[in-house]
Amino acid sequence: MNTSSIYGFTLDQLIAWLEERGHKKSRALQVWDWLYRKRVHSFADMNDVRPEVVALLEENFVMETLTEQVKQQSADGTVKFLFKLADGNLIETVLMRHKFGLSVCVTTQVGCNIGCSFCASGLLKKSRDLTSAEIVEQIMKVQFHLDEAGQEERVSHIVVMGIGEPFDNFTNVSNFIRTVKDHKGLAIGPRRITVSTSGLADKIIEFADSDLKVNLAISLHAPNNELRTRIMKINRAIPIEQLMEAVDYYLAKSNRKVTLEYILLRDVNDGPEHALELAELIGTRRGGVTVNLIPYNPVDEHGQYQRSRKESILAFYDVMKKQGINCSVRLEHGTDIDAACGQLRSKQIKKDKRIS
Repeated sequence: MNTSSIYGFTLDQLIAWLEERGHKKSRALQVWDWLYRKRVHSFADMNDVRPEVVALLEENFVMETLTEQVKQQSADGTVKFLFKLADGNLIETVLMRHKFGLSVCVTTQVGCNIGCSFCASGLLKKSRDLTSAEIVEQIMKVQFHLDEAGQEERVSHIVVMGIGEPFDNFTNVSNFIRTVKDHKGLAIGPRRITVSTSGLADKIIEFADSDLKVNLAISLHAPNNELRTRIMKINRAIPIEQLMEAVDYYLAKSNRKVTLEYILLRDVNDGPEHALELAELIGTRRGGVTVNLIPYNPVDEHGQYQRSRKESILAFYDVMKKQGINCSVRLEHGTDIDAACGQLRSKQIKKDKRIS
């Protein structure tokens, strides 16, 4: 059975594929419109597309490779989806409601090899990258969920912050971004898309040189090498100095701001001395950097870490502001469901193993 997904094409790739088979560019534009504007569930529903084109698509592609296994809905409107891929692997996708719109957090890999000592995503090691089609289909599944509710709501923002390291899957993530921001399709503006990396310096430079023009966030989580290496093993290979050189290149090349993500761990990295050290690290980059403080969602398997006390979070924030650094505390979503990234997937895999 053919399992190639139609969502794997960017618009340019779809045009080229159909032209190679003797069909005009206009046919590709019709198909694209049916996929992303009208959002049909089958090729047969594309009722103004020539029958031979529909037959060609049906012969070569499918429109569904993800199946919904679990859907958790939070009191605050957050929805966490657990999807099964065609090969049986499980991934998570999260829909979050904000005042500014509806944001979806997508997964880019099956598992994660970065090895952050506090993270649920890394409990299961990476087995493979997701294809661009599998990443796009996460957005489509969430949009179908919204369409079925009949409220005429649309996904307006995307954060590439789910399971996996996006820059370790650079080509597929780049094609995903080109697909979802295409103005003839979902038309999600580049300023409404954010990619988060744990700090792959060479890929940050490549990202700066790309034409993607979307937002960059970096998972920093510590202001010095000793502490960052203790909680994020990637720092052994790419120390903070090398990472910040890449940040400098990005700031100069893109003329866009960078968000530094900082998960606050009680009595580990959340003291006022850490805040001052972080401010010193940012230094003259103040105008191009925003710090996003993130309250920690505890994970059963990482019991050595706890959420910072509220007064510690506020004190850290206060130091940042007094040092002239643009800073915010992330609003929490889905705290009454499996909030930590990767937690739902990990629990489901354990459950499946018990049953088998």
